[in-house]
Amino acid sequence: MKNLSTLSLAALLAIPISSAGDAGVQLAQISDGFDPEARYMAACFACHGTGAAGAPRVGPGNAEEWAPRLAEKGLDAIVESTVTGIGTMPPKGLCFDCTPEELRAIVEFMLESSE
Repeated sequence: MKNLSTLSLAALLAIPISSAGDAGVQLAQISDGFDPEARYMAACFACHGTGAAGAPRVGPGNAEEWAPRLAEKGLDAIVESTVTGIGTMPPKGLCFDCTPEELRAIVEFMLESSE
């Protein structure tokens, strides 16, 4: 009989468990159905929606808060700062399970939403 923690972990990771108790090798892809706007609202809005701790705000009319960062660093460096953390923002912000590609999609969403 499988213990509860094994079943819970398998369910969390979407790993099929065979009747023999062996973990399958097929992992769910995190990126399937990824929604940058929904993830922004869940993980980034607290600071980027309000400007907390000097975070550039997201939303119509806030392009001027992003412009100096884009001009000085460029998009790739902004994404790298998102991955590694910058100032008071921890690595990955509050999107701890996001991949670098997903973080890039969120940053692009934030920039587009701020025009």
